[in-house]
Amino acid sequence: MSKLRIKQEEELSIKFSHLLARGEQRKLDLYFSLPKEMGIGPNSLNEEEYYFSGVQGRRAYYSEGLHLPLVQSRFVSQKKRTLEEFRLYMNLFAYQYAVAMENDARELARIEEDAQFFEGLNEFTVHASTLLRRFRRGAPADEKWRHYFENADNYLSWFTEQQLLKLLSKRDMQHKVSERVLQLCHEEQAYRKSHNYNSERTREDPNRIANKMLLLRRLIQQGVVLKEDLKTLGVGLKKLTTGFATALVMLVVSSLIIKAQGVFNGLTLAMVFVLALIYGAREIFKDDVRNALWRIVQKGRPRWSRILTDTTTHSLIARQLVWLEFVKSKDLPDAVNEILKRRHSQNKVDAEILHYGISTRVEDTDFLTGYNSIQEQVVFSLVPFVDFLEQGKDELYREQDGEIIAEQVERRYQINLVVVCQRLKQPPQYARYKITVNRRQIVEITMSDLPENVPLIDDLVTDNTSATARLDQQSEPITES
Repeated sequence: MSKLRIKQEEELSIKFSHLLARGEQRKLDLYFSLPKEMGIGPNSLNEEEYYFSGVQGRRAYYSEGLHLPLVQSRFVSQKKRTLEEFRLYMNLFAYQYAVAMENDARELARIEEDAQFFEGLNEFTVHASTLLRRFRRGAPADEKWRHYFENADNYLSWFTEQQLLKLLSKRDMQHKVSERVLQLCHEEQAYRKSHNYNSERTREDPNRIANKMLLLRRLIQQGVVLKEDLKTLGVGLKKLTTGFATALVMLVVSSLIIKAQGVFNGLTLAMVFVLALIYGAREIFKDDVRNALWRIVQKGRPRWSRILTDTTTHSLIARQLVWLEFVKSKDLPDAVNEILKRRHSQNKVDAEILHYGISTRVEDTDFLTGYNSIQEQVVFSLVPFVDFLEQGKDELYREQDGEIIAEQVERRYQINLVVVCQRLKQPPQYARYKITVNRRQIVEITMSDLPENVPLIDDLVTDNTSATARLDQQSEPITES
């Protein structure tokens, strides 16, 4: 049940997400085939720097069943749970609502046709309004509990308004759907003001309100997003490699010095000059020898380990190993090589292969009630990949009705992405994507066919079903009594 999905996130980033069940073990490998004309390679892109600056991940509990944690009046009035459990389940709903809003707003923003956009915006607004009403029906009466509810309610109201206004910012404000959207925004403003959620000074200062909402967002993530403890692997091995490389260089240098002393009698100007050259050569080649040895030693080894723990119970949830390195074509698995070779003749260009791998072992322990999986989302920024691309546009000429017409054309590049998924004691499965980019944005992401003898990942998600709609549908079975 990996429910693996790859899609565009921002203009120059892609998101990779999948689900992990309790007790599951899985290895995922992503191979980015980057044309050499893009200028990306081990000499221009440091893998460690890219990992910490261009690869962002989030791991959290996930539910798509009937136990979506709605905060209901029945749940509160019966007091079957503690204050901490109430806060946790309320945060779970608020977090999933916010993530669903972000996903849907991003999908809507990419729609260029106005009719289709406003149809989707209308549905989006209805879902948001319905879910907010259901959430508020579960407002607790106890003041100790109500404080946590108000924090979440304040953020969701403001966040919904911001997402709607952002969608309308570059659209026709005279459309009838726009009027309904603005009406909901005004209602949410009045709602927050009537409940005194924010002071007048905070409401009037964009910096104060934005920073306050950022803090509230972090509060509702507590207990939902797993705590991550990242550790760099091979630190001791790297020190040992550095020491060995230094010893190797010094062995050569010492041999040359002894040789020089045998040639020159006594301390002469010529000997001083030769010694200076020897020590200069040592400084030049010392780092090169160390880096070459480290690449040989590190080849194929994981670079980082990650431990995921529950922020509330502090129990261990999962362990991960992470790889990120440039690999040569001869070191690729045979199936990956076969997939990459299945290209049109004009696309068979020399390429550098960047490998991202992640091996996960989920503990066979109980998750939060109603949750049987965790979701991992990893966003890859392509900004470093396009830094070296050619700027500007070319012109394409054609004749029409006796006139020469010049049309602007842009230079595009194609990145091939091969995904390999291997579960415990099962043969690996594969998927291939073509990512077309220019210097400004991702033009498109398309899924490509595989050779007949290569198995496709069986639970690959390729549809664009609305996340907010799914969240609304999931909440239907849970009703107030």
